[in-house]
Order: sequence, then structure tokens, then C-alpha cells
Amino acid sequence: MSQLTADDLKFTFDAFNRHDVDAVMTHFAEDCVFTTVAGPEEFGARITGRDAIAKAFVGVWTAMPDAEWADHRHFVCGDRGVSEWTFRGTDAAGRRVEAQGVDLFTIRDGKLVMKQAFRKQRPVIEPR
Repeated sequence: MSQLTADDLKFTFDAFNRHDVDAVMTHFAEDCVFTTVAGPEEFGARITGRDAIAKAFVGVWTAMPDAEWADHRHFVCGDRGVSEWTFRGTDAAGRRVEAQGVDLFTIRDGKLVMKQAFRKQRPVIEPR
């Protein structure tokens, strides 16, 4: 049974929005796997290990300095957790992404061991 709570997931997403990688990684296991919203495989791309995942998150914040996961809501049931959110961010060319999404988490011993991200597919908003 998980000791991780919905409040822990809220803490994680508040840290995402502060772009605080150390706080984000608080609840990730060393051997965590993250499957991204996009990539060459049917699951997107797979990033394995705490350090590689932290680097990927910093990469998003670097590419989109205003990146945020707004209106996030969370629940935990046994060894699974769910976070719903709306991602918003602008890239260096001024193109904006705004789309709802969800993360499905697998939890072991109070730590996140799998983060599967899913996001609505919609066109980017071109700069005016």
C-alpha cells in the first residue's frame, strides 16, 4: 500500500510550476520511468532514472520558460495516482501550447516509479 498522498502530488505540481527540480524530484524513486507525451514509440519516449528525468524536466523549462501545469487536481488509490492538469507554455519562437492532460503514476513504497504523461493533441497557437 502506498504512503504517497494526493497532497504529495499537489506538492510535486506546485514545484513543477516553480520550476524547482529538487522539490519536483522529492517523490521520484531512483529507478523511476517517465513516458513522455510525444516521441517515436507508441508510448512516446521513455526516460529512465531520476537524474535523466530531472534533466528532461529542466529541458522543458528551458525551452518554455513560462511552462505551467495549471488547475492541477490529484488522487491516489492504492499503488496508483492520477494528476489532471492544463499545460501552458510558450517556446522561443512565440508558439504557444495550451492543452489538458493527465499523468498516471505507479507508486511503490511511497515513491513514484512510473510517470505516464498524456496530453490532448492540438495545434500550437502561432504568435500574432
